Parts: sequence; structure tokens; C-alpha cells
Amino acid sequence: MSKIRLIFSEAWSSIAANVSTTFAATITVLISMFLLGLFLALGTWVLSYSNHVKRELVVKVYFATGAQQPSQSVEAQVGQKLRANSAVKSATFVSKETAFKEEAAKLPALYANVPSNPLPDSWVVRLKNANDAPTLGSAIRNQVNGPNGSTLWPGVSKGTQGVQWGDKTTKRVLTVAKVISLVFLVAIVLLVCASMLLIANTIRLSIFARRREIEVMKLVGATNWFVRGPFMLEGLLQGLVGSVLAVVLLVIGKSIALPSILGHLHSTSDVHALPFVLNALALVLAGLLLGAVGSGLTLRRFLQV
Repeated sequence: MSKIRLIFSEAWSSIAANVSTTFAATITVLISMFLLGLFLALGTWVLSYSNHVKRELVVKVYFATGAQQPSQSVEAQVGQKLRANSAVKSATFVSKETAFKEEAAKLPALYANVPSNPLPDSWVVRLKNANDAPTLGSAIRNQVNGPNGSTLWPGVSKGTQGVQWGDKTTKRVLTVAKVISLVFLVAIVLLVCASMLLIANTIRLSIFARRREIEVMKLVGATNWFVRGPFMLEGLLQGLVGSVLAVVLLVIGKSIALPSILGHLHSTSDVHALPFVLNALALVLAGLLLGAVGSGLTLRRFLQV
């Protein structure tokens, strides 16, 4: 207990004797954690939105129209075959009447004077993994247009119109989603590394001013961890105060700026950022970790006496 009290006493004495350095380190943590919190909120929202867009990717299987339109039992057989595929999450039948109503609701002026329904029956296939959309769509299209297409997929329209999955759109969405995930990961790593370097350099000033004291402690037999303890505790306190202040700023920003921003964002039940409580907890833990690690790593070279 005496050693613990001594470590706390040394840490407090260092903070009181180096107010400007302590203030600089705390502000560094504050700015770093505030930016990290903003990026976590924005980055997780963008990732959630990209996942939402990926979930909207579907493969549509259209049946022939007119005299070649298959019976309902044939259409049901195609649906059973689609559902049997391990990559398929669900297959929903859309009749031509339902399709006409949906399109007429989207484009009332265009469909107001259409004399008859030109749309076909179809199956809308949702996948377990959106990345499988091009693979499944092209595989079914090749089978439909092959020599055994009428047997494997009876009644399905041949050509490029029979099976569609938005080739170019799907490819673009999947590419953008991969890029977003990679950018988010790289940015988080860079921001954490930059924060640690800034905190370490700031704490280095305090350690450098007390290098003689550290040398004396080492010469009289103090262990490395005994010398490192007050500095790491000092870094912990600076990280804690800085991260808590960053959370306070985020709370203020959330209550003031967020309501005006939400009106311009795509908002659905499955598109959301990281919950604020988890974001705040992550910032506090990151601040504590950065403060302690930054102090410990910076002090290492001064312990070689």
C-alpha cells in the first residue's frame, strides 16, 4: 500500500509541477478522441448504409409472356428450384398484375394510358450473401439460354431479359462497399497511431524535464516498473480526462447538430450508426489505453541507465 500511495503521490506531484505539459497532453487526447468519436459514428453509419444497399440487391427471374406464358404449376416448380439453392435466402413470386400496380404507382403518368399489361410474372430472389448475386444470376442465365434451358428452367424468358440482377449496378455497389470497409479500417488504424504518437511526444516533454530524477531513482535500485508507474498513472489520468471531455463535446454536438443533419440522410430502421453509449465507452477505453501506452513506451529509453 505504501508503494501505491507513493506512485499516486509522485503522479500528482508531476501533474501539479507541469501544469502546461499536462494541459497540452489532455487537449491532445481530447482532440484525438473527439475526431475518433466522430469518425466512428460516421464510419459505422456509412457501413450500415452500404450493407442496407447490398441487402437490396436481388436476382429477378422473368417468365415468357403471351402464348408462351407458362402455367402456374410450372412457375411454382421454378420457385421451388430457386428456394432449394443454398445461396438463396428467399424467393418471392410477383404476378404481372402486382408488377403493373407497383410500376403504375411509381410512374402514374407513363402507365395511365397503357392499353394492356406488358409485364411478365417473375420471381424475386434475395440472397444470403449479396456478393453471390452476379454468380447466381449469370449461372441461371447461362442455363436458361443453354440447350437444356427449357427443361431446367421451364417457361423462363430466354436472352438477357429472362434473368436480371442489375449487372453494372450490382458490381458498382459491391465495389463501393469493399472500398468503404477498407477506408474505414485504414482510417481507424491511422487515427489511433497518430493519437498515440501525439500523446507520446507530449508526455515526452514531461519525462525529459525529469530525466535526472529518473536516473537517480534507477541508480539507487528502483525497478523499471516502480519508475514507470507514476508516469503511466499520469498518462491514464490525462487520457481519462481528455476522453471524458471528448464525450461531453460529442453529447453537445449530438443534441445541437444531429437533428438538422438527420433530415438530409437516408434513414431506415436498418441504417444506423454505432450506439452512442458504445461509442462513448470505446472513447474512454481508447483514451485510457493511449495515455498509459504512450507514457510507457516513451519512458522506455530513459530507463536505460
